[in-house]
Amino acid sequence: MTSSPSPSSRPDLATRRDPRRTARRAPAVTAAALALALAATACGGGDGSDTDLGSVSLEIVGPWAGDEQEAFEKVLDLFESETGATVTYSGVGDELPTVLQTRIQGGDVPDVALIPQPGLLRHFASEGALVPLTDEVITDMDAHMADAWREIGSVDGQAYGVYLKVTNKSLVWYNDDLFQETGAEVPETWDEFTELSRNLADVGVSPLSVAGADGWVLTDWFENAYLQIAGPEKYDALSAHEIPWTDPSVQETLETLAEVWGEPDLLAGGTAGTLQTDFPTSVTNVFNDDPSAAMVVGADFIGGVVSSSTDSAVGEQALHYRFPYIAGDGEAVVVAGDAAVAMTDDEATMELLRFLSSPEAAGAWAAQGGFVSPNRHVTTDTYADPLTGQVAEQIITAGDNIRFDLSDLQPAAFGATIGDGMWQALQDFLGDPSDVEGTMERLEAEAAEAYGE
Repeated sequence: MTSSPSPSSRPDLATRRDPRRTARRAPAVTAAALALALAATACGGGDGSDTDLGSVSLEIVGPWAGDEQEAFEKVLDLFESETGATVTYSGVGDELPTVLQTRIQGGDVPDVALIPQPGLLRHFASEGALVPLTDEVITDMDAHMADAWREIGSVDGQAYGVYLKVTNKSLVWYNDDLFQETGAEVPETWDEFTELSRNLADVGVSPLSVAGADGWVLTDWFENAYLQIAGPEKYDALSAHEIPWTDPSVQETLETLAEVWGEPDLLAGGTAGTLQTDFPTSVTNVFNDDPSAAMVVGADFIGGVVSSSTDSAVGEQALHYRFPYIAGDGEAVVVAGDAAVAMTDDEATMELLRFLSSPEAAGAWAAQGGFVSPNRHVTTDTYADPLTGQVAEQIITAGDNIRFDLSDLQPAAFGATIGDGMWQALQDFLGDPSDVEGTMERLEAEAAEAYGE
């Protein structure tokens, strides 16, 4: 692994400072600040529930636990105060698919479930376990977020999911202290990104920390490059296996990635070290006290790893910029998120989903931190810190050009299996970026098998 030279020995890469490096960590949100945020949100188009649900009790089951559960329960407190209903939330983590399947079989379903993958949503919809959204819920949802979110949460043209908490996966995080010491500037294009990486390597700073041991991280790299190169419509076609993985657009994407993955000097630890680096380590490599790399490509939740595992401050040493523009639509963004779906067919359940689509619900969580909403009526200053507001703004600006994580749209055997499918094929490609043709053929063969073709 390349050691970082002392600050005094690092020559400048540029003399002009980037004016966008001004975000600073916000203080903790007080009750008064939360109230002000909710008031501002309401003025911007909030439509919280005013329905009297009396003594109705509702149950939600989802993956969120810890801080996420605590924040979400504060959002639910608002719904309870407005409607009189009682809402109970159970966080079951990664066991969610098993828990829901067991409860479906036992005839004891929760009123609402939070589904993290569109494929899982499709599975439960095909089993008849989900209740379609009412026209009222759809109307409210469409008023607050891009149509693409409704489409992601739909099956065969029928809307089932309401997206509340989402993730921006089109980011590059960087150590601003290293950037300032070397005079590095935030790149906007892929060419500038690769040039910056090579310049950093030339002055003894490893530019990129990549979690090659975690295949899903490599799929994020591929998805961002592919969306930039091929555009949203072709991204949809590849996601549904309507075009093969031997398509020229896949070849161009792999060749583009090879411009970075094929240069071991650009990777902290070289190729061999990268293949042994897991996701948390890839982040701490960039933001620990003795950083071994300057940048890490990843989603907004990297900020949580920075805060919990390093002494760097998000918004100070830890900043980010959007994944560099390559071609196609520069505003396109890769996203992920959890969809709230109804499993019981009654007015109270739909009223809860309508509330979750509102600016009031999103604003209540945004003010607490650790949250990004697709709701365009939640203003950037509602968020607990400017950096998160920028993340959300990027999603809103992308509009209908947002696209869900491609690997999450695949059958699990192809898109989400350790040692197989996309994960393993891209890990092997990282090990040998010259094998573009072989990688495409392998991806196509395994996709065809997963789709039963």
